Amino acid sequence: MGPGMPELPLDQVRTLLAVVDEGTFDAAAAALHVTPSAVSQRVKALEQRTGRVLLLRTKPVQPTESGAIVVRLARQLVRLERDARAELGLSGAGEPTRVSVAVNSDSLATWFLTALTRVPEELRLCFELRREDQDHTAVLLRQGLVMAAVTSSSEPVTGCSVRALGTMRYVAVAHPAFAARHLDGPLPETLPHAPVVVFDRRDDLQDGFVRLLNHGRGRAGSLRHSVPTSEGFVEAVAAGLGWGMVPEVQAEPLLRTGRLVHLAPDREVDVPLYWQQWKLDSPALAAVARAVTATAADALSTPARRVSPSPRR
Repeated sequence: MGPGMPELPLDQVRTLLAVVDEGTFDAAAAALHVTPSAVSQRVKALEQRTGRVLLLRTKPVQPTESGAIVVRLARQLVRLERDARAELGLSGAGEPTRVSVAVNSDSLATWFLTALTRVPEELRLCFELRREDQDHTAVLLRQGLVMAAVTSSSEPVTGCSVRALGTMRYVAVAHPAFAARHLDGPLPETLPHAPVVVFDRRDDLQDGFVRLLNHGRGRAGSLRHSVPTSEGFVEAVAAGLGWGMVPEVQAEPLLRTGRLVHLAPDREVDVPLYWQQWKLDSPALAAVARAVTATAADALSTPARRVSPSPRR
């Protein structure tokens, strides 16, 4: 710390983390084996040192924006301490190391699990995966609830580094009978009126494809089936409920067997993906990053040809 800069005592930082994780001062006191009064005093002392309110005294307790910064610091300190204990061979070092990662649904359903199998088993990592959309991924990284994320945002979250992984290619597909019934005519004219499958209300990929066909105008049809899992989405399209934008790797086997047909073979949509992680010298995190980057290089396309304005899931 520089001259005049207040230090952040570890016991106070850890206590703040316990309160956020446990939800109440009493529960944090039980977890830390101290009195609720001691927990309250430590949090107040930390707030006085930082000159910021760090917790909203709600039920459960919520960190303020400043509190989230300290919580992220606390989680990183815990991670560094575990790594140091393992390197020193201290007792308890043989326990598995937890690595938390946020992953978008389509990556989870296609290539990401293969990446985890490439992480050396001797590291004894246990993975905690959270399937999250782009908006919430940034929040999880900021609060330190995940150490890393596969995301469609190239804008690094504060305290994180970012690297490009490649692009996930989406193709417009439908069941052959659906295409014959609803899309018998020029695609730019018929597609906006056909039933469509979407991931959820925020899924803009189908609308973006219609705009791509119509020079920036229009959107997909109003009859929309919402199917919020990657595998379920593909199955809904293959069952003939509607047309949809499906990752090419998931569409290929169904195209080969004839369950799906290409609606516009020359109009793929490429969505860039990025790996964001804590700026932390952690062997566990570095090993996961290497495996993810290597697997993505095999599984994803590069460079992007057509980028969706609002990637989904």
